[in-house]
Amino acid sequence: MSQVKLQPVRGTHDLLPDVLRKHRFVVESARSNAECFGFGSIDTPIFEFTEIFHRTLGDTSDVVTKETYTFADRGGESITLRPEFTAAVVRAFLSNGLQQELPCKFFYAGPAFRYERPQKGRLRQFHQIGAELLGVEEPLADVEIIALAWHILSGLGLTGKVQLQLNSLGDKPSRDAYRTALVQYFSQHQQALSEDSRKRLEKNPLRILDSKDEGDRKLIAGAPQMQDSMTAEAKAFFTSVKQGLEALGVPYTENPQLVRGLDYYCHTVFEFTSDALGAQSTVLAGGRYDGLVELMGGPATPGIGFAAGVERLVEITNFATNPHFSAAPRPVAIIPLGEAAEQQALVLANSLRMDGHVIELSYKGNMAKRMKRANKLNACAAVIVGEEELARGVAQLKDLDSGQQSEVKLGNLSAALEAFRAQ
Repeated sequence: MSQVKLQPVRGTHDLLPDVLRKHRFVVESARSNAECFGFGSIDTPIFEFTEIFHRTLGDTSDVVTKETYTFADRGGESITLRPEFTAAVVRAFLSNGLQQELPCKFFYAGPAFRYERPQKGRLRQFHQIGAELLGVEEPLADVEIIALAWHILSGLGLTGKVQLQLNSLGDKPSRDAYRTALVQYFSQHQQALSEDSRKRLEKNPLRILDSKDEGDRKLIAGAPQMQDSMTAEAKAFFTSVKQGLEALGVPYTENPQLVRGLDYYCHTVFEFTSDALGAQSTVLAGGRYDGLVELMGGPATPGIGFAAGVERLVEITNFATNPHFSAAPRPVAIIPLGEAAEQQALVLANSLRMDGHVIELSYKGNMAKRMKRANKLNACAAVIVGEEELARGVAQLKDLDSGQQSEVKLGNLSAALEAFRAQ
């Protein structure tokens, strides 16, 4: 039998207590902000029928062609681990018959999976937070969803580290006209395009604008601009979005190169980027997808949302200066001395935990070893109980920072430990 590989699968990582505490803070801070905007939490399965993602992400997207974890289950069904949440949330919206409850506002958090080349800021199992707003066609929804993203980033102390990039894809007539202009332009330079972009030219020319190929980027610099193809209605919609953001004091930069290649995206697209992440600069991204629900078999329903990577948010958040983040609470160590004290220490520890105190019970060793472990655990205090103390109904309470020690009646111990709770 071969030896078991004692390391995580490539592109995954273990979240140890200190890091997980930061992950949880990011998620719960975001959830709290989302609740202030009226968004309720939703949780979908981590896998769906493959068609849910393949239909919505497009057959030419890198996610579908190269990155999904897809397999046949024992019943012969094709199953895919979710590479993103939007399609899953829309599927849940349709499956649960929520069309009569519009508008629907959902916040989510959890793991997603993509088979990518692992690098800094990009994992095969990663974690996302996000929000989806379904059922509102007015530009006010776009303003609100971007404002929520801004509030989430502000709660993490990141507004000084991120820049909002904003663009409009216009309405369907705008998009159709722009597609025609792109095809005419890139067809004149077809031989200079990368292989992937030549394929996209036939099926989805807007996705060429997403290309990272150096040769493609040179051609993209001279490509037609979306603004030149936008209808008056689309321009008015985008103006309303910008005016709303300005009214809220949310700074933005217009970026005409920012696109979404899938047909169901329209009007507003946006990204929050940060120089602190190096090449993987996108922190949070979103856009309006008025055609998605209909594509999935539901009634025409407008929608807009965003997603953000938790790992990336953790990486650029300064937890030391965030007034709302607290490190793990320092425990109180209970140190029994002698066999008779062991059982009583167990009961005492349980009683104090019931009162909400963080208690570490010292299991074995002499006094010196137990105190050494208490210091290693960064305990704020030690409760020392021996046979003589138990006979008198008292314990020795030692402040491990100051070294001061006092005798406390067991009945008063919980109250005495209140002074250490905030440490």
